[in-house]
Amino acid sequence: MTIQRISASSYSNTAPLVWSFLYGQNRAKVEIILDTAPARSAELLAQDRVDAALVPVIAYQMIEGVRLIPGVCVGAKKRVRSVCLVTRGEDLDRVRSVSLDVSSKTSVVLTKIIFREFLGSEPEWRDARPDLDAMLDASDCALLIGDPALMIDKTKYRKFDMAETWHELTGFGFVFAMWMTRRAGCPIDFAAARDEGLEHIGEIVSNYESDIDLPREELLTYLSENISYTIDRSMQEGLELYYALANKHGLIPAVKPLEFIT
Repeated sequence: MTIQRISASSYSNTAPLVWSFLYGQNRAKVEIILDTAPARSAELLAQDRVDAALVPVIAYQMIEGVRLIPGVCVGAKKRVRSVCLVTRGEDLDRVRSVSLDVSSKTSVVLTKIIFREFLGSEPEWRDARPDLDAMLDASDCALLIGDPALMIDKTKYRKFDMAETWHELTGFGFVFAMWMTRRAGCPIDFAAARDEGLEHIGEIVSNYESDIDLPREELLTYLSENISYTIDRSMQEGLELYYALANKHGLIPAVKPLEFIT
């Protein structure tokens, strides 16, 4: 049988989903490509260079012929902590310009939805590398994702959690990334791989302790409580609303209904 090739980001919040492929029962059974930018996995999937990828959810609406692998995600029921808008003290309704972290297209679209749909404003958008000080030197507000967002100094900056903001505005959870494929089916059991990874959450925290400047217990809470790796009804409804609002505000040309592999 041909070895499957998969891709995912290397942020800590994806680690429980890929642990099995790196260290567990699925080690050496697949070829895995890791990159710090989630958008890179979307590129590999769109180019048909991988069989499946953990991809920012907005890519589902943009990649031809792609389908969702059910049940497994990187999301949040209420608070995510690692996707945030940051200011030097300003309220969001006073923001006139936003530096957008280009690492993830899903969060960029979510940011524009929040400003257009719920704040009724259209700031100047500026693509930026994820360097918070440089972003805030250029704009009133910065979108930052991933592990760098966990380490923001709240004594210097004001942080608006994107999943928490979305939940307050809509009542729904949010899905940031899912496994997707362009194949007719997928022989990999991503749910079982997730479950194995979650059984080794302590080891995962140990792997990231030297890179993320957080107390061990705080990092453990983040990976085991803030991030949800299983989609519940609220999160799926939130995903469907996200797509509808993205279309309403011209961020995607149409809404493709959710289609899962069986």
